[in-house]
Amino acid sequence: MNTRRKVSKLLALATLCAPLALMAQAFPSKPITLVVPVPPGGLVDTSARLISEPFGRLIGQSVVIDNKGGASGNLAYQQVARSPKDGHTLLVSYSGYHIANPILMSKLPWELKDLTPVGLITVATNVVAVHPSVPANNMREFIAYLKQNPGKLNYASQGNGSVSHIGTEIFKQQTAVDLVHVPYKGSGQAIADVLGGQVQVFMTTPPSVMQHIQAGKLKALAVTGKKRHPGMPQVPTMAEAGYPNIDLEAWVALYAPAGTPAATINQLADAVKRSLDLPESKQRADQAGIEVRFLAPADMTKLLDREIADWTQAIKTANIKLD
Repeated sequence: MNTRRKVSKLLALATLCAPLALMAQAFPSKPITLVVPVPPGGLVDTSARLISEPFGRLIGQSVVIDNKGGASGNLAYQQVARSPKDGHTLLVSYSGYHIANPILMSKLPWELKDLTPVGLITVATNVVAVHPSVPANNMREFIAYLKQNPGKLNYASQGNGSVSHIGTEIFKQQTAVDLVHVPYKGSGQAIADVLGGQVQVFMTTPPSVMQHIQAGKLKALAVTGKKRHPGMPQVPTMAEAGYPNIDLEAWVALYAPAGTPAATINQLADAVKRSLDLPESKQRADQAGIEVRFLAPADMTKLLDREIADWTQAIKTANIKLD
């Protein structure tokens, strides 16, 4: 009788625990948060909002965007790295923070191993935009002016270690010019100060400045990709301007905390791919001046390995130091 009672109790306990175990494993079981390491506006935020609605619809949950700027993206990285490994808190970030921060910063509240890639979302070239007060209408005139006026002009970046920071420093090294770095916590205030003339130069992605260039409020001297940007067909590439070695492309990807179940990662990756395949997503990306481009988790890992090696060498060669 004692044995029967024990078996009955065990069966009852198993019956109670089974639903709890299923609930713990269920995904998704609540809204998904996309943590964005910059304020609203710019490539990263635009990319997050590009996928948020179709992604949520396909995954079966609402999606909340949490803009958590500051500390060169590290606040957002720390938040996601320490989040539960259940797929409900994800990071949308770009190559500058993800690759450059671990190379340039000795003390970080996160490590690359704390995050696992879900998929590539978008890519974008960069454009060298200047305030109309700068007396140059093309890249050769700009470089000539900088050489005649070393240290006179300031350049903006989205923060230490961002693509705009690294890219402009590499530009300085390769053209032997002197510009003063002014880091910001994202694109919003940087653009405001460039428009106001407090800072005169900004190398950034087209979504941040394209409307201001088209309105004549900023001058675009060159794009850093291999081909001209469709939204600014009159702007030459760096190669066309005579500087073929300056080739800079930014990309945005989705990450989950390391240790998130593989099945959840695959489910998230599939939803990202299907979101980007939608005609309306491609249309919105075209309007924003960016390109949708999906890479699966395994391919993202290869991209990261390759670019970490490339950026490490570029930063070492350019002797880039954090301000």
